[in-house]
Amino acid sequence: MKTRAQKLTDRLTKYHFELKHLLVLFIILLVFQLVLSYINQISMNSFLTRTQDWYQQDAAEKLANLTTMSLELILGRGDFDTPEIPKQKEKIIKSIQLLLGQSFLQEHVRDLCILVQKNENTAAIDDGRILYQYITDHVVPEDASNLDHLDALTHFQALHEQVLENEQIQSVLDSLQAFHVFVPFVPKGEVMGVVYMKIVPDFSFITEEMERSYIKTNLVFTLMILIGFLVILYISTTTINERDKTHRVLMDEREIQIRKDMHQAKEALFTKRIYHTHHKAEKVMGFIQEDLMSATSHTFEKIRDRVIKYAGFVSRVIYDMKSYDPPVQTIRGPAFNTDLNKVISYLVEHLFTRVSIQTDRTQFHLNLDRNLPIVHVNEYVIWEILEPLIQNSIDHAGANPVKIQIQTNYDPQSGLIKVTLSDTGPGIQSDLLQEDEQGVKRLFHEYASTKEAVTGSGYGCYIAYQIAKTRCGWTLDAENLDHRGCRFTITIPGDPREKRV
Repeated sequence: MKTRAQKLTDRLTKYHFELKHLLVLFIILLVFQLVLSYINQISMNSFLTRTQDWYQQDAAEKLANLTTMSLELILGRGDFDTPEIPKQKEKIIKSIQLLLGQSFLQEHVRDLCILVQKNENTAAIDDGRILYQYITDHVVPEDASNLDHLDALTHFQALHEQVLENEQIQSVLDSLQAFHVFVPFVPKGEVMGVVYMKIVPDFSFITEEMERSYIKTNLVFTLMILIGFLVILYISTTTINERDKTHRVLMDEREIQIRKDMHQAKEALFTKRIYHTHHKAEKVMGFIQEDLMSATSHTFEKIRDRVIKYAGFVSRVIYDMKSYDPPVQTIRGPAFNTDLNKVISYLVEHLFTRVSIQTDRTQFHLNLDRNLPIVHVNEYVIWEILEPLIQNSIDHAGANPVKIQIQTNYDPQSGLIKVTLSDTGPGIQSDLLQEDEQGVKRLFHEYASTKEAVTGSGYGCYIAYQIAKTRCGWTLDAENLDHRGCRFTITIPGDPREKRV
């Protein structure tokens, strides 16, 4: 079950926003905004272009139509069937001239003339007096020039039938965005020609104003997004700071709890080591006392050497009990030159066969390879590995006789040394031979034992495995034999060039 603090930590870790995340989001939204603005601007320009073309055409046609109507009204005031008073004639001509001149005052008008037929040809009139003469006499003077109105004459050749016969306004848009407008000229109810106007309307100021307005809107919207992200950054930063404070408090509490747990674990480990080693030290101390009591002048040297060995083993056991991770130079190194065969023989002769009650039911058979090279490991460390394995075979045999065979083998090619310890006991339970995720068999776990629940039980094989694996770099394995009993195998990597002592 999770504690309240752990639930709070899990909840805070779900909302882990930082500056880089907000910058990425802001850049993505900004790119989307720019793309959207570009698309909208293109769409708006297309719409304005179509609208402007329609509006320009309509405005140009209305302007041309209004100019034509003005001419028709001016000319309609005169009576061309009777001779007019010269003063009235001059007044009409001035009005026509004034109208034609004022039309050019508008910046959009580029050309204005009246197109009439002249001997099956078309003539362009841009003078009031010539137009009046054409209205009264239907004659165009020879000096009327068409060079200034070539665009009008060119476009009129393609449209004169539609304009004159249908009496409809026609307009043409060229590539320079100029409108050529042709309006039927009917001063007396009869079509007498066409009023031509070249108009270049310019409404770009409207488009530019709309674009500037749209750009301002985009800038305001982008600024609002930026302000929103700054607010989010402030809020998220505040939240992260609060989360970090809470996390630090939780970590401090967790550190205190871990230290308490480690202290308790060390105390429990120290207790287990005491239970594990007290019977070893007690048994060896009994041997020392027995040797000292039976010592004579003839056996003094022999007993002294044996007592020194016993004392060294007891010292090592006590040293390992108080030191959880001893220095490597106290375990292995060139300073140690240990003969495995001698260590095994000494353990069997002076540790396990000295107890009379076990001698009757326990038999040892040693098959030791004489070509075994030296091992650069402290001999008392090897005692700590072999002693619990041999004791395990004796303890699990119970009251039944058991045969224990210890064998050593050396492979000169690979340099491997193998020590096998097999017995004829009941074997190892199958569930203790199952491996965990790290490939370690359950037999070598702490508290793994088939004995009744006793403090410190199951610790011998665990200690042997830990010392062999982590301190010496050896391999320790266990298996059941086909007929009866079990076998422990220790594999020691060595140097094939190592020489026998």
